[in-house]
Amino acid sequence: MARTRFLLLLAALACAGARAQTTALETPVGGWKRAGLVDKSDELAVNYPYNLIDRGAQKGRTMIRGRLAGAGRERPFHQLVVNGNPTPLYTDEEGRYARAYAFGSGSNGVEIRAPDGKPLKRVQFYEADASRPQPTLRVIAAWDDNQAEIDLHIVTPDGQHAFWSHPFLTNGGGLDADTVDGPGPEMFTITTPLRGLYQVWINYWGNFGASGYHFDEATRQRPIITSRVTLVFNENTARERREDLVIPLRSIGELTLVKSFVY
Repeated sequence: MARTRFLLLLAALACAGARAQTTALETPVGGWKRAGLVDKSDELAVNYPYNLIDRGAQKGRTMIRGRLAGAGRERPFHQLVVNGNPTPLYTDEEGRYARAYAFGSGSNGVEIRAPDGKPLKRVQFYEADASRPQPTLRVIAAWDDNQAEIDLHIVTPDGQHAFWSHPFLTNGGGLDADTVDGPGPEMFTITTPLRGLYQVWINYWGNFGASGYHFDEATRQRPIITSRVTLVFNENTARERREDLVIPLRSIGELTLVKSFVY
């Protein structure tokens, strides 16, 4: 009888572990897919935690969704790793998250990591739709304070400036619309970069709390917020190159030039 109860307990624990792992990442799923056959990316989708402003333009994005049982909204945070690019994974009060990502064609990987770095769930899928825009240049800005509002600014060689109130450029580049507000990350993507000088800036714009946006330094979780800015060139190709830069942000209103580079 004792052995039977022990076996039943092991089975229950295994099932609970499987459910937790499955819930950690609901979509996308692994295997082969062709987005053009079932593309619903232009339909209205909701990000978790909620973004205060929805600028639309969801076309071409895939929602990464899941729920983390027992996930807190304080440090240390879980991590979302997409094609090797890690960012803090913030959730709502119920542990839910949903982020938009513009996946290119070819092999893509999504992984959820626990705060201690242990992998909880990982999927690999192959996007067979060759017409999907292939990100040639991607800039990702993430930060370690889910109450901070950090803005990514990109200046392109033709003098255009992508930022929160002007997210889309006529040269084909722009900020991914679902991630320009709230707890981030913010992301700039362009498929056919112009030749010339690019500038990457980040601005510690303010904080967000129960009463909305504010500029009260006393409510900050830490005296220094750390922002990680990742530059990805030729993503998902044999010529992929990535550069990570860690930027300390000490005060609200601080505007920092992260990197100038010639493409």
